[in-house]
Amino acid sequence: MSILETSPLTGEAGSQRVRERRQAPVLLLILGSVTAAVALVPLVYLIVRVWGAGIDRIIDVLWRARTAETIGTSIALVVVVTGLCLVIGIPTAWLVSRTNIPLRKTWVVLLALPLAVPSYVAAYAWIAQFPWFSGFWAAVTVLVLVSTPYIVLPTAAAFRSADPALEEVARSLGRSPLRAFLGATMPQAWPAAAAGALLVALYTLSDFGAVALFRVDAFTRVIYASYRGSFDRVGAAVLALLLVALAALLVLAERRTRGARRRWRSASGTQRQAVVVPLTGPLRVLSICWLTALTILALGVPIGSLINLMTRARAVNIDVNTLLTAALTSGWVSFMGAILAVLLALPVGIIAARYRSRSVHTIETLSYTGHALPGVVVGLSLVFFTLSVVPVAYQTVFTLAFAYAVLFLPKSIGATRSSTATVSPILEQTARTLGRGPLTAWAATTARLSAPGIAAGGLLVLLTAMKELPATLMLRPTGWDTLATEMWSRTEIAAYGEAAPYAIALIAIAALPAWLLSRAMTATEPVAMSANR
Repeated sequence: MSILETSPLTGEAGSQRVRERRQAPVLLLILGSVTAAVALVPLVYLIVRVWGAGIDRIIDVLWRARTAETIGTSIALVVVVTGLCLVIGIPTAWLVSRTNIPLRKTWVVLLALPLAVPSYVAAYAWIAQFPWFSGFWAAVTVLVLVSTPYIVLPTAAAFRSADPALEEVARSLGRSPLRAFLGATMPQAWPAAAAGALLVALYTLSDFGAVALFRVDAFTRVIYASYRGSFDRVGAAVLALLLVALAALLVLAERRTRGARRRWRSASGTQRQAVVVPLTGPLRVLSICWLTALTILALGVPIGSLINLMTRARAVNIDVNTLLTAALTSGWVSFMGAILAVLLALPVGIIAARYRSRSVHTIETLSYTGHALPGVVVGLSLVFFTLSVVPVAYQTVFTLAFAYAVLFLPKSIGATRSSTATVSPILEQTARTLGRGPLTAWAATTARLSAPGIAAGGLLVLLTAMKELPATLMLRPTGWDTLATEMWSRTEIAAYGEAAPYAIALIAIAALPAWLLSRAMTATEPVAMSANR
């Protein structure tokens, strides 16, 4: 195996770089295939449902005018939301990671907290305060506000860990500050931004709460209406398969955008930390106003609206025992789902970061399919699977945790892949030459350096699982209620004041992993730069 040769300006592997197209270890391929098979369980259910309907029925569904409208609406929603999140998220990440704006760590925490706000809670809060707020652009607004942290957090971390020497070399070659940043620093951060954009796109594609409340006929709302209204299971299954196809296209597009080249650092302490850019005068004021406006729109409006609803209610009977039980249930089941997701994601994330082959691409793509399915489809598929294959698992805590792992597996895979890709494989190879086995070498080198990123992926799964509603309604054991289901049961009977405490508790509990995630992203501070540098 050849020694890694790195370009001094871009940090890209040269012509003699480590061969990434070599075959991945058989054990990792087997474990990755198991993960892909787990993620495919809902898809197998859909294929069975569609296969039994016949080709004429499938064509009839595909050629409906409403199907074309649904596809167009869903694609437009994904493109607009993802584009706006990138436009907002990348400059915001730069502000909180590479400038001298005051209270940087506090801003990062505030920017991460919208991850704790479920889309259906945010949508309801906006509607409660602004009843006229509805339609496509209303859904775009809410989804952008709750999804932008997926871009901000990893991109800010990438900006902090980027090697400032590359930008300095570019400046010494006569490039302007902006061109040097775009040519040297931005390529180092782009893989993290692209991974976040993929999560935003998949989240938008599979979201149900916001599009349902704003009455936008995206895939999820049409599928749910088919199941609950017309009981058109075949039509809903065909539309869900289209969702899977769109998710696969998103994964392929993100892979091409990410690029085939790898950039890594040998360890966290081998390069100087990033320097800060001084902001003064009007630019400093505008930056603070920008961050303040984002915080108010993403956090202030939902929380203020919920508090207003609760205080306006004439009588709010809060059962403290029910509230605490629901909170403990939410945390416990979501934690189980996060642990299972991390275990399943490890082999896929490792081989996706280290090897480039057709089999690896296939495993990675298939592992992302579950997140493109709405929770109601995953719930129904697991009800069908457990009743038909393993009746003992029907409506158990494990099945619910399994559903969370399938739905949010891409979050953990993306974090594992990105954190592993930043660690040079030469460290593992060196450990192997010292007599350590493959697993021991990985644990002593790559695992230690990538552990914060892997843990961040687990926190993302935990955070999102707490907010999942449709799958929880269908799969939870009898008598088990989470904060999301308690809130939903009260909103169904228009007891909005009584639902508000559960929504506030859900946001408060979900804020803990969001805070931990933001802390993980701000572990290192950039070195202060003098104004005349």
